[in-house]
Amino acid sequence: MPNLTIAVASGKGGTGKTTVATNLTVALAREGLDVAYVDCDVEEPNGHIFLQPTVDREEEARVAIPSIDPDICTGCGECSDFCQYNALAVLGPSVMLFPELCHSCGGCRLVCPEKAITEIPKTVGRVRTGTSHEAGFIDGTLEVGATQIHPVTSLVRRTVGSHQCAVIDAPPGTTCPTIEAVRDVDYVVLVTEPTPFGLNDLELAVGMVRELGLRFGVVINRSDIGDDRVETFCIRENIPVLLSIPYDLECARAYAGGHLAIDRSETFRHMMVDLYHRVEEGAHD
Repeated sequence: MPNLTIAVASGKGGTGKTTVATNLTVALAREGLDVAYVDCDVEEPNGHIFLQPTVDREEEARVAIPSIDPDICTGCGECSDFCQYNALAVLGPSVMLFPELCHSCGGCRLVCPEKAITEIPKTVGRVRTGTSHEAGFIDGTLEVGATQIHPVTSLVRRTVGSHQCAVIDAPPGTTCPTIEAVRDVDYVVLVTEPTPFGLNDLELAVGMVRELGLRFGVVINRSDIGDDRVETFCIRENIPVLLSIPYDLECARAYAGGHLAIDRSETFRHMMVDLYHRVEEGAHD
């Protein structure tokens, strides 16, 4: 496990979460730190656009789904009665499976009195590992049509290895995929923007990390555009503002072109290094 695991999260998309995560990772790698970028936004991974990794390995994320032997099944309905997600339906003497609804709990196999149900693997996503800018690189991608995000995110987290530091790019929002991505991390960096929408979703994200008992701080992106209500909220709630990033046209152009902001702005690089030191202090405070 890494010595320090940092999750970069946000209450909503578009706040600059991936910008912070990717630039922070590469800035630390160039400082000589053994660091890995970990993209846990498996529905829409986009860190690879900026990091252009060399992928060394790819692994399938699989779940177990039931397989019913029609020669043994009596159509008793015990399995469909048990399933809370309506993934099984008894149609006359046979049972129909809807794999998109299956949550792979294994309960149907356990309750089948005839032992007619076995489990077979189903691929729901893929996890890639490699290197980028002297840093480790890990991301996951959910299969088209797959609905089980948790197994892919979980495999991404397990693949991190023993880097000195891991920077996790979490999915936006406060739903189950986000919780799976940030659980048990040492510190959460919540990226927001000084707008009414940014404040509303920051409040939700703060509630989530507090419920999980995680240490956290806030980065205000485009801090000179909007109002001061986010900063006022942080002061009132005794939340550390780790960094305020003013709008920078050159950094915006870099992002639009799929480039790292630290390659265009030395000031931004220093911001990322300073952010790491503040996070490190907060994580061990």
